[in-house]
Amino acid sequence: MTSTILSRRPGFGRVRTQRPWLYLTSLVLVGLLFVVAVAAPWLAPADPNAADLGAALAGPSGEHLLGADGSGRDVLSRLILGSRTALFGPLGVVVFSTVLGVAVGVAAGWRGGWLDSVLSRGSELLLAFPGLLLAILFVALYGDGLLAPVLALSLAYLPYVSRLARSLTLVERERPYLAAYRVQGFSGLSICLRHLVPNIAPVVLAQCTLNFGYALLDLAALSYLGLGVAPLTPDWGVMVNTGQSAVLQGQPLSAIIPCAAIVATVVAVNVVGEYWADRVARRQR
Repeated sequence: MTSTILSRRPGFGRVRTQRPWLYLTSLVLVGLLFVVAVAAPWLAPADPNAADLGAALAGPSGEHLLGADGSGRDVLSRLILGSRTALFGPLGVVVFSTVLGVAVGVAAGWRGGWLDSVLSRGSELLLAFPGLLLAILFVALYGDGLLAPVLALSLAYLPYVSRLARSLTLVERERPYLAAYRVQGFSGLSICLRHLVPNIAPVVLAQCTLNFGYALLDLAALSYLGLGVAPLTPDWGVMVNTGQSAVLQGQPLSAIIPCAAIVATVVAVNVVGEYWADRVARRQR
C-alpha cells in the first residue's frame, strides 16, 4: 500500500539524488512562495482590484512590472495577492485531510475488528466520489467562497491518507517495542499518540506534500470554472479565466503568468515530496 501511494516515475529519484540542487532549489522556491503569501498585503505594489481601462492589456512597464489584464488591473499585484488563496487553500485541504485521515487510519489499524470494517468501508465510499464533483456539490449547497471547496476536497483526500495510515499501523503495531508498552500497562491511546503516530509521520508527511500539489490544481480548476473564490478575489485560477480572452487578442501574458506560477509551484512541491519519499524509502530498507 505504501509503495503504491508513494509511487515515483522510474529513474526520477536517481536523477534527483545525483543533483541535490534540484531539491534545494524547489525547497527554497516553496519557502519563498509561502513568505510572499504571508506578506502579500505589504508586498503588492498596487491595489489588485483597481481597474484602469486606459492601461488594459498593457505590457510590462515601470508602472506595471508584469503588465495589466483586460481591465487594467496590475498583474503583479494580483499574482502576489493570489498566492494566498493558491497556497493557503491547499494547505487547509492537506491539514484537514491529514489530521482526520491519520485519526481514522490509526483507529482502524490499531483496533481492527468491526471498527476497521466500518471505517474502511466508509473510506471506500468516499473514494467513489471524484474530488472535483464533490467540491462542485458543496459549492452548489453552500455558495461561493474558499471554505466549501476546501472542506469538500478534504473529504475527498481523506481516504488516501487514512488507507496509508491504516497500512502503516498494521505493520507498526506488531513491532516488539509497542508490545512492551502494552505489557507495561500503557493505554492504546497513549501508545498511539506518543509512539506510533510519530513513527509513521515521515511517510505521511511525504504523502502530504504530494497531496498539496494535487489540491492546488483542483482548487485552481474550480476557480477557473468560477466555482471557487469570488470573481473579484485575486486568485491564480481566476486570473487564468480572465486572461483567456486576452490570449485571443494576441496578449497572452496575463494568462501565461498565473499558469506558470501554478506549474512552478506544483513541480516544486512534488520534487520536495518525492525527495522526502525517497529518503523514507531508503531509511526503511
